[in-house]
Amino acid sequence: MRIAVDLNRCQGYAQCVYLAHEVFRLTGQEALTYEPNPDDERRLQVERAAAACPVQAIVIDRVNGAERGAAS
Repeated sequence: MRIAVDLNRCQGYAQCVYLAHEVFRLTGQEALTYEPNPDDERRLQVERAAAACPVQAIVIDRVNGAERGAAS
């Protein structure tokens, strides 16, 4: 699984951090950092985090590129 976050769109609401803290982290005041290639075992957490993003800044891809789609 591969994820991308549009950091220009991200407003630092941190809903993703609450739902998938192993993948998403806030540093400083509101700077989001994330693991772009989390393990597939975290897929459900990442999908829930993407769905909870108020500004729909998170996109989930499969590593092989066979399936692409915004989760939120």
